[in-house]
Amino acid sequence: MLDKIDRKLLEMLQRDCTLSLQALADKVNLTSTPCWKRLKRLEDEGFIRHRVALLDAEKLGVGLTAFVLIKTQHHSSEWYQTFVDRVSDMPEVMAFYRMAGEYDYLMRVQIADMKSYDRFYKRLVNSVSGLSDVTSSFAMEEIKFTTCLPMDESK
Repeated sequence: MLDKIDRKLLEMLQRDCTLSLQALADKVNLTSTPCWKRLKRLEDEGFIRHRVALLDAEKLGVGLTAFVLIKTQHHSSEWYQTFVDRVSDMPEVMAFYRMAGEYDYLMRVQIADMKSYDRFYKRLVNSVSGLSDVTSSFAMEEIKFTTCLPMDESK
């Protein structure tokens, strides 16, 4: 169960994971040892999955974002696992979801340009049989992007 201090620590870390232990402790009115113990517990319990740096896709030359919707003809567990394994090996795929609704899967893909997307598309459609529809939309402008989860303090 998370208390108010746990939630505050998580909120601060997801905004800036480079904050020092002392800075975190000061902001939640703890000394460093109890703060460290809380952080360790939050990591051990899986609330903190990773500590990462968010990179600038434009500056790294992969500023084109595509959203790829996929319908499939197959739904067996063996086919699913093969598909998941193949897609998981594609570094362009930033997020991959199994969906309810008209489409079976949704991907967010980061690529350099349309030529890069075409190479990705060909690898994708040749990775497994049974993809009946692959539809892509390209982002013209990123209006909001965050990795910060909402932290409802009432819970």
